[in-house]
Amino acid sequence: MKNLFDDVSAHCSKITTSAYSTSFSMGILLLSPETRKPIRAIYGFVRFADEIVDSFSGYDQAYLLRKFKQDTAEALDQRISLNPILNSFQQAVHEFGIDRELINTFLRSMEMDLVKVDYSRVKYEEYILGSAEVVGLMCLHVFTLGDKTMFAALKPSAMRLGAAFQKINFLRDMKADYQTLGRSYFPNVNIEQFNNSAKLVIEQEIQADFSAAIEGIRQLPSSSKGGVYLAYMYYMALFKKIQEVPAERVMNERIRINNGHKLGLMFNSLLQYKMNLL
Repeated sequence: MKNLFDDVSAHCSKITTSAYSTSFSMGILLLSPETRKPIRAIYGFVRFADEIVDSFSGYDQAYLLRKFKQDTAEALDQRISLNPILNSFQQAVHEFGIDRELINTFLRSMEMDLVKVDYSRVKYEEYILGSAEVVGLMCLHVFTLGDKTMFAALKPSAMRLGAAFQKINFLRDMKADYQTLGRSYFPNVNIEQFNNSAKLVIEQEIQADFSAAIEGIRQLPSSSKGGVYLAYMYYMALFKKIQEVPAERVMNERIRINNGHKLGLMFNSLLQYKMNLL
């Protein structure tokens, strides 16, 4: 009967992914069937932790995150949880041998969001590692289907891709992060005086991350290459749109890719993948 509960848990992760991210959900459709469920499980886990620190103002966020962290550890130890998101996640961790230190590093980055941090370069890189790079590595465990040699070879590229995605998120969400949450992640940047020169420095860093990441994407197995490439193309399109607008607009609005554009990206990514053009 536990199979039914596991199916319900997986369905909860799928609903969570669909509700929170249309672009991520579209990318998952280009993954092979055996990788979709664990990737949704990872997304659900990451999303719930992020919700605690981003959206639950008015509640005891520190307590909720401690409880979530404790519940995660128990789910991993016991190989079951009555929290369906954690039950789904622990299955993916055990099935694909995801290193628990990656999980701990991610949760430490969430703890950083509970307090106001003056982000030096060291703290910034620590946060990027925990909030993005290790999430990329969790997914890489799934994408490489347990091949440790391939995982080791593609690890640097996966980390750079995660870093690029997160830095673009920082630019996209700069208004909400600063005005609503009181956060400013970029080191040595005065958000109140954010200008095109500061924006260009950040964009050059992102471009370098993308250049390193694409080489790893090309070496992924066919079971995951198409989906990861679509995510790459989506973020590249968002990045280009951000590059085209002045710093003032980045500070005052959330730059988006509309759903029609996303569908076009999905079609083009699928076509390039099928024609072996990656």
